[in-house]
Amino acid sequence: MDKQIITVEVAYALAHKQKIVQLQVPQGTTAREAAIRSGLDSEFADLDLQQSPLGIFGKGVARPEEYCLEDGNRVEIYRPLLADPKEVRKQRAERAAQAKAAEAAQTTSAE
Repeated sequence: MDKQIITVEVAYALAHKQKIVQLQVPQGTTAREAAIRSGLDSEFADLDLQQSPLGIFGKGVARPEEYCLEDGNRVEIYRPLLADPKEVRKQRAERAAQAKAAEAAQTTSAE
């Protein structure tokens, strides 16, 4: 018996360019297979479809090589993080504390 054909989308976005590709794939196609079939790596030079983290509708998929898609799924290709979010928050809090201390010192010296 032939596998049923399903329709899925594969999406990738940069700050200045986004692309969504609609694909017809056999039922049982994995998220990784759909990403590779999308051909988006030909439009985005630094995109590695073999290694990029993937998600479905905003939720990361731990093992995209095993995750079988359903009709209507949107596979999202995620970019690697440029900075650790925890470290960014920590640095922001440190800058805010320094600014507050400087403001307090300035207010004290003006009195």
